[in-house]
Amino acid sequence: MSHEKTYHQLIADRIYLGGVSDVPAMVEQDGVQVIVDLREESTGCAAQSADVVWTRIPLDDRPEQDQSTLFKAAIDAVVTAYRDGKKVGFHCGGGKGRTGTVATGVLLELGLCQTLDEAEAKAKEIRPVLNMKPAQRAALERLYPQD
Repeated sequence: MSHEKTYHQLIADRIYLGGVSDVPAMVEQDGVQVIVDLREESTGCAAQSADVVWTRIPLDDRPEQDQSTLFKAAIDAVVTAYRDGKKVGFHCGGGKGRTGTVATGVLLELGLCQTLDEAEAKAKEIRPVLNMKPAQRAALERLYPQD
């Protein structure tokens, strides 16, 4: 018996994104080896597996200051795991704002999209619930300036 997955594949069979409740299924059903947790409020990995490498990038969902450096660290963590041949999943609480921002950045960093608008549209096509907040988009505009 299979159930409908509530998380998505940014890169088929390699990069997964969703909310915190999706992490156990990412690990158990898809064999994700690296979890990048984007929650400032996190206290540990949502998957109970000794084989999973857990990285926490403490992004605030409602930041009072620029988080460009943290977003870059999160994007780099996902891209590095991918380039190292690992299956990687990333998430925030609900898999919308912080997750959407990192998904957009990953598409840009990997060269799969050329502009911020194109990357955001592709990420939303893959996971329709994504919804970057203005401060999150501004962080990406600083990281990936358009000519």
